[in-house]
Amino acid sequence: MPQGLVVASYGKRYDIELADKTRISCVTRGKKNDLACGDIVNIKLTDKAEGVVESSLPRTSLLYRSNTIKSKILASNVTQIVIVLATQPSFYEALLNRCLIAAEAANIQPLIVLNKCDLADVDNAKTKLQLYADLGYQVVHLSAKQDIQIIKQYLANHQSVLVGQSGMGKSTIINALLPNMHVRTQEISTVLDSGKHTTTATHLYHLDAFGFTEPSSLIDSPGLQEFGLNHLSNEQIELAFKEFRPYLGKCRFNNCKHSHEPDCAVLNAVKAGKISTTRLDFYQQLSLELAL
Repeated sequence: MPQGLVVASYGKRYDIELADKTRISCVTRGKKNDLACGDIVNIKLTDKAEGVVESSLPRTSLLYRSNTIKSKILASNVTQIVIVLATQPSFYEALLNRCLIAAEAANIQPLIVLNKCDLADVDNAKTKLQLYADLGYQVVHLSAKQDIQIIKQYLANHQSVLVGQSGMGKSTIINALLPNMHVRTQEISTVLDSGKHTTTATHLYHLDAFGFTEPSSLIDSPGLQEFGLNHLSNEQIELAFKEFRPYLGKCRFNNCKHSHEPDCAVLNAVKAGKISTTRLDFYQQLSLELAL
């Protein structure tokens, strides 16, 4: 049975790349449609360029978001999540935190990319991101339309997935890295201070031309406006805030919510300046959301 890599996802139809680089358009059996770019699958050919996915191999990682109703798989078998932000339109810091939490919970390495650094108001965006650099996250400043070279070193030997709000420049980054792909881009709305969706499907692009020592690839996903984390428990959320970890288990109460309890180690660390109030606020907002 032929085995291949999912390189594009269009809802209930997938492009599967075989070992010889042939691409087969496939569907799944019944109502099953929980595949994602990065999955390795076994297929059964039904025609020269058509097939059915019969099974998939175990995943090494899975990045997905969820709300109270449904979940959405973004990518599988990735080793790095590239969170693309921009100076214009304004990025949602809450969305950045949600992406970081999802990455930490899935044991996927995060990379924060601030794009459009050639535009105005860059200092404000850089100041916001200093908090995350101080936490140990890699933050890269980029002007994708001017020079894409700086990001290449971070993509080496990884299967990465690009995530972020619409209008942050994900498609522009792909175009700059792989100009022959002609990924569609669209101008942002300056009135609404927001971007418009240009990527409607998820695609995996090989980075073989860069001469990396290991096979490397980049998955481009549709723009996000929200990132639900309903699939995570409160304990997983706690651990995903990396600066909380030295204090977990040291509170007076075992079920401490780190909101108002006496002798809370996390709150004491905030008072001592070891944890930022910004991150504590994000944690408390998420805890309330999960409790609903």
